[in-house]
Formats: sequence, structure tokens, C-alpha cells
Amino acid sequence: MDLRQLRYFTAVARERNFTRAAQSLNIAQPPLSRQIQLLEEELGVVLILRKSRPIKLTDAGRLFYEQALQVLGRVDQMKDATRRVGLNRNRVLSIGFVASTLYGGLPSLVRKLRQNVPELDIQLLEMLSIQQIPALKEGRIDIGFGRLRHSDPNVVGTVLREERLVAALPQDTSLARDPAPLPLAALAGQKLIVYPKEPRPSYADQIINLLQEEGIRTADVLEVREIQTALGLVAADSGICIIPSSARQMRSDVRYRIIDSPRATSPVILNHRAGDTSRYLDLVKQLIRDMYAENPVWLEANNLRAPIAGEEGPGPSGR
Repeated sequence: MDLRQLRYFTAVARERNFTRAAQSLNIAQPPLSRQIQLLEEELGVVLILRKSRPIKLTDAGRLFYEQALQVLGRVDQMKDATRRVGLNRNRVLSIGFVASTLYGGLPSLVRKLRQNVPELDIQLLEMLSIQQIPALKEGRIDIGFGRLRHSDPNVVGTVLREERLVAALPQDTSLARDPAPLPLAALAGQKLIVYPKEPRPSYADQIINLLQEEGIRTADVLEVREIQTALGLVAADSGICIIPSSARQMRSDVRYRIIDSPRATSPVILNHRAGDTSRYLDLVKQLIRDMYAENPVWLEANNLRAPIAGEEGPGPSGR
């Protein structure tokens, strides 16, 4: 499998037609069809249903299309960043993050970084916690903000804070009418929505394990890809979702109740490569300390306790 095959496949998937895809790629159709066939043979699965008009992607094809777009996008970013550094135009700092950190301190941190080092090219890449560890080791990102504890000796994890968890509830339900903190036991028998569906382990496992350890059985568990989808399903009265407190800003058409349990927290973890002595990493750590010292509203409102200082190094396996 090579990048050319990925580009060929994404063109066919986008156009839903081999002839138009070949025209957009400025190649003849037979070699295009042959490369797609070789790709399917290598993967051992059918990606495209050729007999339909327009052609359709199989389930495997849709997954491969999404992943291929991410790979090609990352390659383009890599080329651009390499050219900029090679031409001494600016330095690049790539930050991986889970979506929920956008509603905590990440935006403020990025603003402060840009103010302090305006020549720095900051690239923000959304990726799940478990994806950040290999991305750091492979050099695809420089730092990551995730929620999964790990035990990889090549990556240092610093727990910045333990964030409260809240239950997102459909508006017109009995649980939504009471503004008081919600006991975990109240979730027994409810339909639970968790995210992300894959890859695992993930934040979804933190929530499932929390309920299992408390002996709480839900009626059903629906797994979805991302927090936006989960909250949309809550708004549609399809279940309950447990999210980090800071993410309450994402939707206003659901009700939120703090979970009444000292164990109902999710860590926010700064990850970086072991042995990294970059001045930008030191600056990031200093800016985080300064930001927490200011005790912003979002920090006080969403944390069960004060930020943890000095908890640095490979942590235990993710909850």
C-alpha cells in the first residue's frame, strides 16, 4: 500500500465514479481500476461495490476512506511544516488534544503561547488519548492533552487536574428536573451513551468501569464515535451521557447535573516524550502554572479539587 493508492481510492470514493475520478487524477481509467483492485487484494476486503450506480462504498470502504483522508491530510501537514522549518521561516509545535479539553484551558493556553512566541507555528490536532502516545513517540506531535493514564516509559504524563463528571440528561425527564447533584445509583436501569466507540481503551472505559465498580447496572450501553454525537443523542432523548464538567458548554438543549461521588472525575493529562528538553515544553508548563495560579472561572467551577502538582511520570494503566 502506498500514498498513490490512497489518493486514487479517495478520488474514487469522492467522485463515486471511476471515469470522473480518473479525469480528476489526470490518468486513464484502467490503471486506476487496477490500483484499487490491488489495494483490495492487499487488505483482503471489498472496498467498493462496483455494480451500483453511482458506485457505493462498503462498510470497510467507508472506514478506510475516513482513515485515508486523515493520513493524506497529515502527510500534507508534514510536508508544509518541514518546508517551513527547512527554510527557517518558523518553528513548529504540534499539539494533540481530546475534544473536551477545548472547553477547559487549552484555548487560553494556546493564546498565551502565541503571545509569548509569535514566531511559533502552533498546529492543533484532535486525537484520542490512546492515539497520542504513539503519535508522540513517532514525532507526529510534540505534546498531548488527554484523559487516559498510561504506563509507557517513553512518554511522561503529568496530571494537571481531576475534573468533575456531570450527567447530560434529556430535558423532559424526571432526573433533569432536580438541579441537585446526582447520585451514581440514580443511573441504574438507564440507557447509557458512551464515547469514543474506538479505539479502546478510552474515556468510554473510564465511565463503564466507574459504574461497574459501584455495582451499577444500566439498561443498555450505546457506543458512539465522539462527544458531539453523544450529546446530540441525549438531546433526542436516546439516553444519558457522562461527560467532563467543562464540556457542558457544548449544548444548551440538555440538562446537566454534577455526579455526586468523589470518584466521579476524569484526569486532564499533559503528555510529552521522555527526555524532551525543548524550551517550548518548558514554556508550556510555565504558562499552565501561571494560568492555574490565576484560578480562572472554568477551573474553579469544574474541578473537584485543586490541580495536582508534581504528579509526573508514566502513570498506572488507564482506568
